[in-house]
Amino acid sequence: MFLGEKLLEWLLLAFGSAMCLGNLAALVNPPKNNDQQNLRRAPFWRSFIYIIVGLIVAVWSLAGLIG
Repeated sequence: MFLGEKLLEWLLLAFGSAMCLGNLAALVNPPKNNDQQNLRRAPFWRSFIYIIVGLIVAVWSLAGLIG
């Protein structure tokens, strides 16, 4: 098969991890410049839900790779 047998699991692991860690970084380290175009910080509940969804996708794909 093209690019390996478990390509979907690897892609889901990468996507879920990036979704989880990117939103966590946005919550922990808000942007330095505060202008009218940007928010002062990331919306908490939206980021929290994206962190949970990304974590579920990453763990599920990791279980698919291991099992």
